[in-house]
Order: sequence, then structure tokens, then C-alpha cells
Amino acid sequence: MEFYHQLETILTASTPKEKIALFEAFYANYKNGTMKYDKAFSPKPFQTPSYSGFCTVVAPKEVPKRSNLSTKEGQARLLHAVAHIEYSAIDLALDICYRFGGMPCEFYDDWLEVADDEVRHFLAIERILNTLGYAYGDFAVHDALFEASQKTAHSLLHRLAVVPRYLEANGLDATPAILKKLNNLQKNEILDNIKNVLELILEEEIDHVHKGDKWFSYVCQKEGVAKEAYVEIIKLYYPNGFGKLKELNTKARLKAGFSCEEMKRMVGKEVCKS
Repeated sequence: MEFYHQLETILTASTPKEKIALFEAFYANYKNGTMKYDKAFSPKPFQTPSYSGFCTVVAPKEVPKRSNLSTKEGQARLLHAVAHIEYSAIDLALDICYRFGGMPCEFYDDWLEVADDEVRHFLAIERILNTLGYAYGDFAVHDALFEASQKTAHSLLHRLAVVPRYLEANGLDATPAILKKLNNLQKNEILDNIKNVLELILEEEIDHVHKGDKWFSYVCQKEGVAKEAYVEIIKLYYPNGFGKLKELNTKARLKAGFSCEEMKRMVGKEVCKS
């Protein structure tokens, strides 16, 4: 099995079932140390996200707002949104391995481990969604994460800044607010299952962001760029991005590698003390 060609096949798989089956076989082969590597391989740009064949893709502003979380549909819409993030995250973790060669083996170990986590997260969310009578693809989605991968395809430094250290880190901030809303609802088995999987995802996403921080620092040092360049890189892609951050999950961000000083530069005020 050849590493890059097989990643391309997985990335372009047209259904979740096919993608996950291909990845599981690939990952087992990778961990066994029997993978082959084509040093002359050249990655190609992808024109459409892998989910475009079974999801209706709309602009972010056109995705319907989540309805009341006390209703079955409201819970399904929440789960669908999370499932879409996790499914997109599988591709993001695979694409960073596919697109950026010449890194230490540990780099690929880390991101394939992340992809494996994202598969597990997606399947856990999908199971609850199916219990409610819905499936991934039943609601419209946006392709903001896919667009982020496209825009940063030219630079590993920018990819690491934008995807794990900005987009995934923002999820660390958003999830506690969702959990708080769920905790305010009358308890039942479905809500308990949703909360349990969201808490698991939150804890494991800290490690994903930390991996992003580790490799961002590595590439900064390799390219002679100060780590403080992070804020300016994000402003290139999301000029008002930091202004939209309402409340930082400082505890999680500190675990993931952010410093109090860096968070202060992001939001323009002191949020913690080192």
C-alpha cells in the first residue's frame, strides 16, 4: 500500500462508510510499518469536499439556526452540525499528511492518530443521530472547513495556525456553552448520551489543538518565524475572527499550548495570568 495515493483515495471517498473502511485498513497498514512511500508524488488540489455528493452545501449564513434543544429536531440539528465538523476534521487530519511531505515521522503519527479520533467521534455522534431517526446528510451544511484547507494548501505554517490553533481551538470555547444549555434541560437518555460524547470530544480536542501547537512551534523554528506571528496569520484569513470570540476556555487553551499573553493579544484584554 502506497501512503500518498491511498490517502488521496480516502480523501475522495464518496460516502462515510467507504471513507472510514478505507481509513481503517490504511491505518492498520501504517501502524504495522508496511507502508510504501512514493517520493515523487505530487498532491493535487481538491475542487469539492468529499461530502458534496450526499450533503446539500450552502453558504455559512444560509445554514438554518438550531431550533430548541428540548425538541427531537433541535437535538438532531445539533448532532448533525457536530457530525459535520467531525467528518470534515477527518479529511483535515488526512489532508495535512497528504499535502505536506518531508516532515518527521512523528508528525504523521500525530495527525493519523487525530484522524482516528475524529472517525470515532463521528461514529459516536452518528449513532445518536440515527437513534433520533436522522442521518448525516439530512440537513444543509457549509464548507467553511474545506475552504480553510484550500486557502492554506500552500503553507504548512498557515495550515497549522488556521486549522488546529484557530478553528479547532474555537471549538474548545464553544462546547462548554452547548453543554450548559443541555444541562438546563430535563434529563433523558438521549440528552445524557449527547452530553457524554460532547464531553469526550472536548477533552480529546484539547490534545488535537496541542498537537497543532507543537507542530506550529516546530515549523516556526524551522522557518525562522516568531510564534507571535500566529495572530497576524489568522487576521489574514479572518480579519474579524478574534473579535467574534466571546469567552475563551482559558483552562483548555492553556492545556493546548496557548499562553496567557497570546490570548491577551487575541482578544485585546487580559483573560488569565501565567
